[in-house]
Amino acid sequence: MLESVLVANRGEIARRVIRTARAMGMRAVAVYSDADADLPHVREADEAVRIGPAQPARSYLDAAAIIDAARSAGAASVHPGYGFLAENADFARRVLAAGLTWVGPDPDAIEQMGDKIRARNLMERSGVPVAPGSREPVTDVAGALVEAGRIGYPVMVKAAAGGGGIGMGVAASEASLGTAFETARSRAARFFGSPEILIERYVERARHVEVQILGLADGRVVALGERDCSAQRRHQKVAEETPSPGVSPELRRRMLAAAVRAGEAVRYRGAGTVECLVDVAAGSFVFLEMNTRLQVEHPVTELVTGIDLVEQQFRVAAGEPPSFDPAAVRPSGHAIELRVYAEDPVRFLPAPGTITEWKEPSGQGIRVDSGYQAGNTVTPFYDPLLAKLCVHGADRGQAIARASDAVASFHITGPKTNLPFHADLLASPDFASGDYDTSLVSKLRPS
Repeated sequence: MLESVLVANRGEIARRVIRTARAMGMRAVAVYSDADADLPHVREADEAVRIGPAQPARSYLDAAAIIDAARSAGAASVHPGYGFLAENADFARRVLAAGLTWVGPDPDAIEQMGDKIRARNLMERSGVPVAPGSREPVTDVAGALVEAGRIGYPVMVKAAAGGGGIGMGVAASEASLGTAFETARSRAARFFGSPEILIERYVERARHVEVQILGLADGRVVALGERDCSAQRRHQKVAEETPSPGVSPELRRRMLAAAVRAGEAVRYRGAGTVECLVDVAAGSFVFLEMNTRLQVEHPVTELVTGIDLVEQQFRVAAGEPPSFDPAAVRPSGHAIELRVYAEDPVRFLPAPGTITEWKEPSGQGIRVDSGYQAGNTVTPFYDPLLAKLCVHGADRGQAIARASDAVASFHITGPKTNLPFHADLLASPDFASGDYDTSLVSKLRPS
């Protein structure tokens, strides 16, 4: 097994990885920017290395600084967490070239799945369902009009190299396509360094459901169940649950089988997620994208399976077998994750500030993965995710009840948080019924 790891991230995910690494007997090295010097992950690591000023480009996105930190601390491996450099194939190659173990999939798999057009074409050849869409990058409005006319309106317009819902838009007609295309192209160039655009058929009243896969060291790919991520604001997830209340057993079987084929198509190793759009009325699904890393919402899968996904990442990276029998995975109960952000609970705008009180809920079935505590300052430099409030129950009703109680007893003062929104979400009839889609949040918080 690996002796040490540098966690190339911050906040709650850094704490999460450090926790498992130390439980496995590994020495954990943290990195931090000037803005994060007082965060809990810095103190909890065996060693912490400053990598630069607050700006991400000069710290957490500085590949050379991170590799230098790993070398200076004597770390044997690098775990990227999620975000920042986690899905950067060049960074993974540089880690390997430095003689370090990369705790993640092969760089070639990251590269193949990082381009949405290349990924969907590969999935289609591998027998994974895809939505009608452009097979080549679209670079101008004229080309977009041609593709949309061929595909049929409404269409989804999004960055081919992007993620996180940034720049994504829907065009219902030729009149709205030009604006959606220009918005997506400008944001794609700004955030992802590539103006290339993918156009796909827009699935109305869709659910966003993803499958957790794990590529084992022996070459097998296994599926560990699905997560429903349909509760989104601005195409970004705010709550997730498993199992999905909108997926039948037969549809689940087909989705998990397709996710395994997707992983096998790129010889995937480690933890990854195959995201899909589900048309519940038609009982069908299509491939959306593959995230070649650990997902923010991985705790709900851990809660229902009892499998530590970070431990499995380390085992795969070390060439070791998993700690569980892949043929005997039987998810149990229901789990929900609520992302707690420092943001206005109505308009969802970031609300940085100093935390003066932090009191986490506790009790049976409750898990909190947090990155902050009282006295810490939430700065405007990074995503304002404060914590992930996760609950597990014997069934969905019990999980919702426990989540509601936990939200009510989670006390954070200083910056505004979206805890009031989560209280409304859990109390809404649409969420309670389980019959909801990606429009749920916009109904609760009309713009």
